Amino acid sequence: MAKSITACKLRQHWVNRQEIALLDVREEGPYSESHPLFALSVPVSEIEKKLPPLVPRLSTPVVVYDDGEGYVDRAAARISALGYRHIAILEGGLSGYALVGEVYRDVNVPSKAFGELVESISHTPSLSAQNVKELLKSESDVFVLDARRFVEYNTMSIPCGRSCPGGELLYRVFEAVPSPKTTVIVNCAGRTRSIVGTQSLINAGIPNKVVALRNGTIGWTLEGLDLETGKTEQIPRPSVHASQRAREYAISWAKYVGVSFIDGNQLVQFNAKSEDRTLYLLDVRDPEEYALGHPTGFSNAPGGQLVQVTDEWVGVRGARIILYDTDGVRASMTASWLLQLGWEVYVLNEGTQVPSSLFVLEPPSCHFSKSSSISIDALKALTGATVVDLARSTSYRKGHIPGALFASGPELARDLRAVIGDGPVVLTSPDGEVAAANVEVAQSSVSRDVFYLAGGTTAWVAAGHLLETELRWLSQPIDVYKRPYEGTSNARNDMQGYLDWEYGLVAQLANDGVACFHVVRDRRGQSGKLH
Repeated sequence: MAKSITACKLRQHWVNRQEIALLDVREEGPYSESHPLFALSVPVSEIEKKLPPLVPRLSTPVVVYDDGEGYVDRAAARISALGYRHIAILEGGLSGYALVGEVYRDVNVPSKAFGELVESISHTPSLSAQNVKELLKSESDVFVLDARRFVEYNTMSIPCGRSCPGGELLYRVFEAVPSPKTTVIVNCAGRTRSIVGTQSLINAGIPNKVVALRNGTIGWTLEGLDLETGKTEQIPRPSVHASQRAREYAISWAKYVGVSFIDGNQLVQFNAKSEDRTLYLLDVRDPEEYALGHPTGFSNAPGGQLVQVTDEWVGVRGARIILYDTDGVRASMTASWLLQLGWEVYVLNEGTQVPSSLFVLEPPSCHFSKSSSISIDALKALTGATVVDLARSTSYRKGHIPGALFASGPELARDLRAVIGDGPVVLTSPDGEVAAANVEVAQSSVSRDVFYLAGGTTAWVAAGHLLETELRWLSQPIDVYKRPYEGTSNARNDMQGYLDWEYGLVAQLANDGVACFHVVRDRRGQSGKLH
């Protein structure tokens, strides 16, 4: 049986920067309503798939909690089955934690709270949507850089915006804006990436005037202005001259902040200790560049997104991070923010040859029983079978195997009992892994035969079979939090409520006292800056 840990002891790990991973094993919907600052969303039904890349070292202290749903014992058993050796259950669960620490709404909260702190301390300049619209109308020498991922930009964007994801801003800005007289406006969907992107360019000391679009596309919409859709304009990769110029600015700022740069020998030394200290090797370049070739052991985590959603790549608070790029710009600027976010982070000097023999700690994996696997042909031959889909509800809505029921993973055992009939049950999920991981849960709850579809719904499509979109809810779809800053169909009240919540994050951080954030002010003066 897993041991327990008090909320106070857990919080002391964060304050002392000791390694620990805190897992909220409920679904994302309840998680988004209330959770501790550094909690990760890892639903109990998805542990085998989500946990290993987030927590790659088996001796890392792992803490699990729920809010009385009864998931923690199951979660602890599944984590233990993966080979993790130090598992604890949070005493009192979420309610107990709330007695001694702040609980937060939404997702990716550490980065969003940090962004608000940056604006509060650095007084990041911004303009309202109406002011930006007037500026674009009255001035010709204005350039709008959209700091979101390209897919978000393509979905909806403000007029005149061009896609330049946040980690690429300084790297590409001199290619996009060669004149120092051009005013640069940085926008995102809400606030964080606008603030951090704008402050990145200001911190680097570029000669242009730089301002954020206050409240991003949410602010634009709330002021009654129209967004554009389907835009594809992207800032090109920089010339050698523009890249070298950006590098000088990036290195100057990163060294001022205190970023450490390492060579191949130091990388090998850190790598040799990765069984005793969690190590993340992250390539912060654009995904297209990463796909063309990357060093052994380095995962792709585009710099802007890494700062924005650190908890989606790095699950162990107190771990060590090494960043890689080929230009000396993107890793330096990303590291400057991660350092201020409280991480121990290093930049691998550009041009360093990463040894092909680098020891890569294999994340734990689960080997699923093939006896419960079923092929697509065998599924089609079954009589009276019920297909149950464990995909996230957003994926299920877009398309699923005809007749499939949507089920909540954490509540699969409970809800399967409501399925009418006595034929076999076939579980599926996008790639089949989550389905395979939950076969035993399903088998223990019903007397019917239970299988999982090998390869999942992806294999079904690859075999040339069609999907349908008719919705059949076996479980309530509370597995996904509807982000009010994504897409074009958000209610005004939700968007305004989201902004109001963000404005209150600095006060929550102050009251909580465990963040270990530190925003660096630029005190170099003009004599210490590049010109």
